Amino acid sequence: MVSPNLIRKQVNAEPLEFNDNTKKLFQIIYSEANRKEEEGENEPKIKVGELISHLSLFYEKIRNAVQYDEDHLLRKNAISRILRRQVIIEGVIKEVDSEKLSQHLLTELIRGGYLPNNAILEKKIAEISVLLDKYLQLKDEVISNINSVLNAKTNISSANKLLQKKNNVIRWLLNLAACEIEENLNPNRVKKIIVGNMFDVLCHDIALPSNSPYSQDLEIQIYLSIGRKFLKLDKDMLSFVLFKYYNENWLDLNKISDKEEKKREIKKIAQRFDALDAKINQQLNHSLSRDLDKIVRRYALYFTILTEAISENPVQAYKLAQEGEKPFSQLIAKICNNKYKNAKSRLWRAGLRSIIYIFLTKSVFVLLIEVPAIKWFGENLNILTLAINISFPAILLLFIILFTRKPGSNNTDKIIAGIKQVTLVGKENKQPIYIKPKRKRRFLTNLIFNLIYTTAFIFSLYLIINVLTAINFTWVSIIIFLFFLAFVSFFSIIVTRGIRELMIVERQENIVTFLVDLFYMPIILVGRWLSGNMSRINVFIFFFDFIIEAPFKILVDVAEDWTRYIRERRDNMES
Repeated sequence: MVSPNLIRKQVNAEPLEFNDNTKKLFQIIYSEANRKEEEGENEPKIKVGELISHLSLFYEKIRNAVQYDEDHLLRKNAISRILRRQVIIEGVIKEVDSEKLSQHLLTELIRGGYLPNNAILEKKIAEISVLLDKYLQLKDEVISNINSVLNAKTNISSANKLLQKKNNVIRWLLNLAACEIEENLNPNRVKKIIVGNMFDVLCHDIALPSNSPYSQDLEIQIYLSIGRKFLKLDKDMLSFVLFKYYNENWLDLNKISDKEEKKREIKKIAQRFDALDAKINQQLNHSLSRDLDKIVRRYALYFTILTEAISENPVQAYKLAQEGEKPFSQLIAKICNNKYKNAKSRLWRAGLRSIIYIFLTKSVFVLLIEVPAIKWFGENLNILTLAINISFPAILLLFIILFTRKPGSNNTDKIIAGIKQVTLVGKENKQPIYIKPKRKRRFLTNLIFNLIYTTAFIFSLYLIINVLTAINFTWVSIIIFLFFLAFVSFFSIIVTRGIRELMIVERQENIVTFLVDLFYMPIILVGRWLSGNMSRINVFIFFFDFIIEAPFKILVDVAEDWTRYIRERRDNMES
């Protein structure tokens, strides 16, 4: 007689059947893992002096410390910063040449540690030069059109608006150029396949009601949401996605050798530039984006975990899938647990970096503003309150990090189920997820809710101010404390985002979460408003970009030439 345990084991060992997209993902990851970079081994490469590179690298670390950005955006932002300095600032005193600009850009990126030294082929200079030339031509065409309108204007207000528009256009086009250069420097076949797979799944799983006015925008909005939640693109990079979407042949212009033909195409884009800008802004601020992001965030996590599981060992991952559902689920669970641990470690690193950022850009203002303001208004300087205001941001952020918990096993189970849904034949969603329009509240209901929310916010401030007054805070010190409370509360949301992005289990609502949302959330919202406005007037960024960077980079160029000269003299002596 056959043992029932043996039968159960055989049933459980039935191999998993992946869909075609998942099979293709396995193939791409395997081929990329075994691909050897042999191209250009004997071709000349861009090389810079090691000593000068260390100096530039040190500067870049300081510069990045005063402007908080995610790691994957640092190079793109550096490219944008270099282009703005070369075109806007230094372009005033010298003609901008795309080839020289390309060479200077790649050299600076290598010096700053954004690209490896003696690894980038010199022919990349010409490649980036062609790319830059498009944007410089488009900039000239658009600015020429603006100038023709500006010359006809006699109204000072209208003229000022056009001048502001001209500056914004230049900065925006240079940011787009930075995005295309970043894409050129960092092609990723695996991510391209994943984005395609996600797009196919989401277009199948998400639907709008038949009477929705946004049906024609759904696909591009899904694609943008994938960019936000999976690729972690910022606003400039999303603008570049849309710019390519509305100008299908933009990337093909890099291959056109006929200058006149290229010029005609660029002129066409310049002529409809305002309409193009309006379309891009409309899509970036689309009403579907928030609802889509909530859905796409989960799918982005499924594909991220799946990719990591395959990338660790494609052959082993496929073999486990052939052994049955349980071994493959155990592999996914292992990757999830590793990711939870790594996210906690990254949280501590991000927290440390954030504390440095807050101290450099915000806490210094306590000394620069609080002490003079107290003396100006004739108040007594309290060392205790001063120490609290200086140390409070770091301590608050530290406590928030300490109490941020990792996801649990129920979260892992949901991720495993989600991965099976997007990878296995027969596990697909049978019913689409409908994005329904939000029910509009009545004016009176909305007014009452807003009044309750405002009252809760005022009550929170009242309690905090009473506590601070009890320990002899002056009104100046209280304002500074409240500013930091709001700012750091919002900033903690950014810092802990890595952990929260791994959570797909919905938060359990209870009386504590209700009270936190009612009394603390308004403070976070104020912090978001303050953060957005303070980032525009970051004195340290202005100091680095306009006072320090240009002369520093000139000195670096001179130092590079000098070391090259010394090296040539030494080589002559040896020969």
